[in-house]
This record gives sequence, structure tokens and C-alpha cells, in this order.
Amino acid sequence: MTAQDKNAIAQAEQAEQVARSHGHLVIIGGGEDKQNDMAILKRFVELSGGPDAKIVVITAASSVAVNMWDTYERAFADLGVTRHSHLHLQNRQDANDDRHIRDVADADGIFMTGGDQKRLLAIIGGTALDAAMHAALKLRGACIGGTSAGASAMSGHMLAQGRAELHPEKGSVSLGAGLGFLHKVVIDQHFSERQRLSRLLSVVAQNPYLQGIGIDEDTALVVERGVGIEVVGQGAVTIVDGRTMSTNVAEIANHETPELIDVRLHLLPAGSKYALPGNDGDDARRIPQPLLEFLENITKRNPIS
Repeated sequence: MTAQDKNAIAQAEQAEQVARSHGHLVIIGGGEDKQNDMAILKRFVELSGGPDAKIVVITAASSVAVNMWDTYERAFADLGVTRHSHLHLQNRQDANDDRHIRDVADADGIFMTGGDQKRLLAIIGGTALDAAMHAALKLRGACIGGTSAGASAMSGHMLAQGRAELHPEKGSVSLGAGLGFLHKVVIDQHFSERQRLSRLLSVVAQNPYLQGIGIDEDTALVVERGVGIEVVGQGAVTIVDGRTMSTNVAEIANHETPELIDVRLHLLPAGSKYALPGNDGDDARRIPQPLLEFLENITKRNPIS
């Protein structure tokens, strides 16, 4: 067999592997178990390829990055992972460094820790490392995980700051540009524990183009691109859909509570699993019609951006 033949076979095998590996997102609401059964981190490792996978941990969102890395280093080691490393990115220069780009380009799993999502985007948004993460997901079928701030940063529209207490409040929440692994959604975390339904309703009221996703602590929404979703962990995922609602939000003043009529709310507890038509496995139920468009959007295999 000639070298050219061997190269052609290797390229064909790589193409076949990419075709099988759709790529996954593991979007965690924060507070995931890192010491006991570690169900969510275990699932992230499985989707990355198992204990032999190469996993990189990005701590750019955190102001105590070394301490954050220590926690995840222990957790991944306890799960049997031997090839896990820390991407300690302190500025945009680091996020454009060729060494870090190669680390991401070769990774099977890329994990973004919690902290401040604005800090995370200020460091990596629009950099070569950002592009390498998209390529890893979309061309090689890598697994991208993010918890807390790392979860909020997953979408194209990112919940940047703000709060709403008892009721939704116009102008109380601001959005920023996220990493864009998902589109037409906005993600909030620590959802039930910090009573953030009013905050997510505030976002949807002023941005009905977006569907809101609220993820509880120790809970993850797992997205397999082009295939389906599942909810892993101990809590639930809340979906707020205001695309057909009626509202007076454009007529009221800032800090007033808008009228919101016909807002849809879906609750997916841990264990929920749905697949697109044609991808139904033995343990995945067919998606109900009200959720079908959401599933089609969130699993869309967008081109590299």
C-alpha cells in the first residue's frame, strides 16, 4: 500500500468519525457535584470520549483561576481522566497564543468554569481560541461544557447582568454578545435556587425573538447537535417561550412590570430526553409538538461562526 493510499484511508476514517460525532454541548446551571457521584461531570467525560480523552479546562471567567483549576483537576482525576490541563487565560493575548490554540484544537472536551461571563467574553470573545472552540465542536465533534458563567456564555445573546425580584421589570436586565454555540436563546443559571424566573421573563418580554432557558444547580442540559437533548442531574430545565405573547412592554416606563399574555412555559426535569424525528432511540421520547421548534433550533448544526 502506498503512502498516498494510507493517507486517503486515514482521511476517510477521520471523515467517518466526524460524521458519527455530531458534537455535544453540556450546559450546567452551576453547583454541579464534584465529589460524590459527579453525574454531570461523568457525562461530560463520556461525551468527550471517556477517561482517555484530552480535556482542557478554561478558567477565564474566574478571578481565582488557580483555585478553580485545583477543584476541577481533582474532580477529573477522580473520574479517571489522565490527560486534563488548565488553560490559564488572563488576557486576549493569551487567547490568541498559538500554544493555547493548539491545546483547544487537539482537545476532545473543553470545559468553561464559572465566574463572571462578562470577564469570560472580554478575554476570549472573537479571538483565535474562540474560533478554535467552534471548529472543535463543529468539525471534530468535540464536547463543549460550561457551568454557571460558562453556561450563560454559550448562546449568541448572553445575559450579562441585572436582576428582577418578585415580578418581571422592564429595563432591569441587559444582554451582551455570547460565544454563539446556540442561537435564538438566552441562558440563565442557578435558576430555581436564586428564583430567577422573573429575570428570565424580563428578558423574554423585551426580546420575544429569544426563548429563555433556565437551568437549576447540579443540572445540565445536554445538546447533541442535529439529534436531540437530555437533562442530567438533580433539578430541572425551564423553557420560557414568548414568541406568541401579547405585551405592553413597549408602552410602559422603565422599572414598571409589563403585562404578559400567553407566555408558554415548559419544565423538563432531570431524566427528560427528546430526539428529533428520525433520531428516536430506545430511551428517547418523540418530541411533543409545542417543543418541536425549540428542539429543532437548539440542535441546529450551525456553520462555523
